Amino acid sequence: NIPRADLALRTETTFLLREQGIPAASLIFRDEIDLGGLHRAGLLSLTLVDHHVLPGADAALEEAVVEVLDHRPLERDRGAGCRVTAEPVGSCATLVTERIAQGPPGVLDRPTAALLHGTILLDCVNLSPAAGKVTPRDVACVSLLEERFPELPARDAVFEALQAAKFDVSGLTTEQMLRKDLKVLSSDELVLAISAIYVDLETFLRRPGLLQDLDAFCQAQGYTGLVAMMISFNERNEPSRQLAVYSRCETLRSTVCRALEEAMTPSLHLQPLLSPWSCVGTYAQGNALASRKKVLPILRAAL
Repeated sequence: NIPRADLALRTETTFLLREQGIPAASLIFRDEIDLGGLHRAGLLSLTLVDHHVLPGADAALEEAVVEVLDHRPLERDRGAGCRVTAEPVGSCATLVTERIAQGPPGVLDRPTAALLHGTILLDCVNLSPAAGKVTPRDVACVSLLEERFPELPARDAVFEALQAAKFDVSGLTTEQMLRKDLKVLSSDELVLAISAIYVDLETFLRRPGLLQDLDAFCQAQGYTGLVAMMISFNERNEPSRQLAVYSRCETLRSTVCRALEEAMTPSLHLQPLLSPWSCVGTYAQGNALASRKKVLPILRAAL
């Protein structure tokens, strides 16, 4: 559900597809299919995977949604005609694996199994309990895939290769880093971008021209502010997190900072850090298990 030009930002995806010999030419991208035209012609049935709320620009497609498969808490109800599966697992690929495993034999071939296997391992940080993401169902699906396809590579090797590819942002501009893993929240008058950034805060702040890049990114997209959530891992795959809150609107910045500092469900255990600019608030995040999925509701309430 992205334009073809954005595939290059998904460094872990391009790596995994390349490993399985799947060319980009065999994929269909969002800018190559006219969903609105199909819907107006009465030919569209949409299944939403790994999300369940259509962005405002797609509001006209709402009645075409026949199914939802997501692992986030539901923010909205769906009509009786829509089948909803919303389960708190570590990876949405786990729900996809369960569905395929219950279906007709033959759908699950080796490349599909390898894609699902790699995605669950990456999402669940190699099934490490310390990262706070994995559930018994994620473990069960990885085991099921390995039982059916014993030739799948070892978990550690798969995870380490994908993790290295995901965190290899060396060739990306700041704008590409911000777009690589981006979520957007909006209220009536404000739009807030939340980017997962795969370097530590110090490295990010040292990028040449960073403040101008943040200004340009928000102005170009119409964002009132940006929350950059840094994540990096040590050699034991333990996560470390930091936050940067950017906005030229002082009211929004202080509101967002206060909401993050005072949050209790969960508490982020934030410690303010010295920021090089008054329009950027920076923090060390003591609660490394509080991923973006857990921070989004705090920010939504603040808006």
